[in-house]
Amino acid sequence: MSNMISKFIEPGNKLEIRTVEWDEESPKCYSSQIYDILGENQLEVMMPMEKTKLILLPVEKEYNLVIYAENGLFQCLARVIDRYKSNNVYILVMEMTSNLRKYQRREYYRFSCALEMCSRNLEEEEIRAIEEKSPYSLTPGLPLKRSVIVDISGGGLRFFSSQHYEPGSMIYISYHLGADGVKKEYELVGKVLSAEELEKRPGTF
Repeated sequence: MSNMISKFIEPGNKLEIRTVEWDEESPKCYSSQIYDILGENQLEVMMPMEKTKLILLPVEKEYNLVIYAENGLFQCLARVIDRYKSNNVYILVMEMTSNLRKYQRREYYRFSCALEMCSRNLEEEEIRAIEEKSPYSLTPGLPLKRSVIVDISGGGLRFFSSQHYEPGSMIYISYHLGADGVKKEYELVGKVLSAEELEKRPGTF
């Protein structure tokens, strides 16, 4: 593992793979995760998926990476140099073509809203599968709590709930966003960063 890169990012960090705007009429963004760090400027990245379909990003194409590390957001340009399957995981090898730099959260637009959301704590086996980077599917049929999202940004979301979630806990999140008359469902796994009871609304967090 690279001594320099591993000071800032590590395997398991979430990332966004964005098409370079000057190279696309309609820029796209794919969610993924760092699988391993191979050297000073090479990363193994899990091949992104949309629903159940793998997105086969072309070799030699350059992308903009935004990496969600423990100590903040980082950004760099990187190109795909290889694709393969390892331990039942589909991998992209990406070579950094620019320096890794700090990416300020203020560069994200924060969208104020009032969206209905469903959520629950993850089961122990679900958390274990995520931590071990094993293939998994969420346990169906478990009761969900209704909440209201009050803002969303590239770094996360904030919501009101009658359920108190402990900071550091992992939760399942489901909500819908609409665009051009079409609603898309988002099913995500998130980590609770903080939770506070509202002073004027006891029992709401």
